[in-house]
Amino acid sequence: MDKNRFEILEKQINRTVDALRKNNFDAHYVKNVKELFKKLDEMVADGASCTVGGSMTLFEAGVIEYIKSRKIQYIDRYAENADPVQVYRDALHADYYFTSSNAITQAGELYNMDGNGNRVAAIVYGPKKVIVIAGSNKIVKDLEAAVKRNREIAAPANAVRLNKDLPCGNTGVCTDCRSPGRFCCHELISHYQQNKDRIAVLILPDSYGY
Repeated sequence: MDKNRFEILEKQINRTVDALRKNNFDAHYVKNVKELFKKLDEMVADGASCTVGGSMTLFEAGVIEYIKSRKIQYIDRYAENADPVQVYRDALHADYYFTSSNAITQAGELYNMDGNGNRVAAIVYGPKKVIVIAGSNKIVKDLEAAVKRNREIAAPANAVRLNKDLPCGNTGVCTDCRSPGRFCCHELISHYQQNKDRIAVLILPDSYGY
């Protein structure tokens, strides 16, 4: 990226981080994956229990492999014999819950849409600490833009990845369908953290996930 454009991007990230902090989120700008892992080393203690929400960002940024490399109790939703329902329940008792966000507004709000509801449930309550990892591509102007981003980017891309029978996977835009396997079932807007710093938000400058 051109250095002038990158400077503008960093300013946008820093403004968003400041807004998140005003809303009681533990927000940080991490400049690269190496710095991300260093920050996670500081945040996550050995022996802690951890799990993840479904997220392409975590795979693309190498966070899944990072978790597996640590001396922690990983509740692995992707294990061959894993019982998804039990994993979702166990996640609510974990010390750390890793996820991304469908969008982050410049006003410091998290916007998430979920199918089963397990991910948004864990973000709201349960795990002692939620760690949201997101690329700068998830930053949007406001909640209206967050909804638009989910309808035009996140939902269609996930439909192609996981369920090609969903209309948005064919049309490229969410249509409020009533199809089995619909992703857009539970909408969560995290405006403010009553439990200060329970949710950490780590933002990378590169683009990750949908």
